[in-house]
Amino acid sequence: MSAITEKKKVSYLREVQNELKKVTWTSKEELIFCTKAVIIATFLCGLTIYVVDLGIRGFIDLASNFVRMIFG
Repeated sequence: MSAITEKKKVSYLREVQNELKKVTWTSKEELIFCTKAVIIATFLCGLTIYVVDLGIRGFIDLASNFVRMIFG
């Protein structure tokens, strides 16, 4: 490798290190709270989709039985 490429790599890594020092990291408590919130929200969304699916399936079965009853 050339010296220029090495210098660019070192310069890049120093810039990354300086930027990482500026980052405001999340506290452990906040991370745990947000993780719980995401898990609960995911569960509720899944449950909602499941219930809506059951409702649609029930409606389609009801309509199908109604059509069979009328038209034989």
